[in-house]
Amino acid sequence: MHDFAFIFAGFAVGLIVGLTGVGGGSLMTPILIFFFGIKPHMAIGTDLLFAAFTKLGGTVSLARQRLVPWRVVGMLCAGSIPAALASLWLLRSLGPASAQAQHIMTTTLGVALLLTAAATLYKVIAFSHAKQAIDHAARLANPALATRPRHWSLPVLLGAVIGTLVTFTSVGAGAVGVTVLLLVYPLLPLPRIIGADIAYAVPLTMVAGLGHASLGSVDWPLLGLLLAGSLPGIWLGSRLVSHAPERFIRSALSVLLAWAGAKLILI
Repeated sequence: MHDFAFIFAGFAVGLIVGLTGVGGGSLMTPILIFFFGIKPHMAIGTDLLFAAFTKLGGTVSLARQRLVPWRVVGMLCAGSIPAALASLWLLRSLGPASAQAQHIMTTTLGVALLLTAAATLYKVIAFSHAKQAIDHAARLANPALATRPRHWSLPVLLGAVIGTLVTFTSVGAGAVGVTVLLLVYPLLPLPRIIGADIAYAVPLTMVAGLGHASLGSVDWPLLGLLLAGSLPGIWLGSRLVSHAPERFIRSALSVLLAWAGAKLILI
């Protein structure tokens, strides 16, 4: 019965990710901690590899459609991968199951969920039809501007922040990553922003997830059950996306994530 519950949780998260693009980590990690009572370090480690395998399929599909701006992905990875390795070194020195590491993880996870809630709500407000029309006109005038950041250092520095967040919490590569891309690359079209966000999350979550696995923080049977549910869920969600009330779903999710974030900080 417990196995079916994990598969159903994977399916539900996959469906929501397919419908809205909101990162699976911001949903799956709180579910594993609050509803299934899994220790934070095991929930985070397992969820990182869950995200890596889930987003790998999305990256292949987006790359075939030529929607992945690889230059943008490279700049984000230049900041996020070294930050992930440094965070793993700190976790190894503390011991992932130690009280100190657990406190850092739950507090940082709470902050990351609050940031994700704010980012999710920001996307509801920011994507007006008028703004998209203005951005489209600017891109037509000078197509090369789309992949040029506001400043060359911003994607590397913000990538490092996300790399640290993701390694400690498994949260941040989704909604926070998209919001960072919106702010740093204001003229990049939305499909390419989503393509960049999903593509750079694969090496980041794979490095962080394998690092957690080396620390013994991955539950492999649980990972298999979650993937058995999430892969069909993402497939279905991506096909229903045009019929879903996206603004309502995103708004409801932002409230849910804010509640989970506040609860983790107050633990």
